[in-house]
Amino acid sequence: MEILGIGSRINHPEFGFGVVTNVDNKHYWVTFQEKGLETIEINSDFDVIEAVKDELDVVSFYDVEKTLRSILKRYSDVSEVVYIADKWKGGKLILEPSDTNLASKEIPIDTFFHKIVMVRDRIRVMEQKINASTTLDDQDKIDLQQYITRIYGSLTTFNVLFKLKEQHFIGAKTK
Repeated sequence: MEILGIGSRINHPEFGFGVVTNVDNKHYWVTFQEKGLETIEINSDFDVIEAVKDELDVVSFYDVEKTLRSILKRYSDVSEVVYIADKWKGGKLILEPSDTNLASKEIPIDTFFHKIVMVRDRIRVMEQKINASTTLDDQDKIDLQQYITRIYGSLTTFNVLFKLKEQHFIGAKTK
């Protein structure tokens, strides 16, 4: 029996008409018109409406996704998964102006936390670029690194939002 390639059209006795969207050595992933995505065994009972020749270099969606995650992790400015502390999940940040004629502003804490993490990640990328720079001399790198450390120190107020202590902002240590 020849293995069907991606794009082959089949008619399955239980699921109906479908198109093969992924293949491995034991299964077809088929998107059926009525039932959605189902996984069926290669040797299961179905009629082939139109066969597409299997490519020699078939790569599963899982492998593509795994590779893409690896590339994004390596080259993006997002370096790790950061969780908000449980007590803040679903909470809101309320900003009230001193002038009672003005409206207050509510922001979901999760949104605010995400912005803080993005700032932290971008500062880390900037720090890496400074350290890897070939145009800055060592003294300039030291000066900029000290400035970044002071930025982290200014952001320590937000450490209360982080679930894990090792993900906190750390500024300059005082003696």
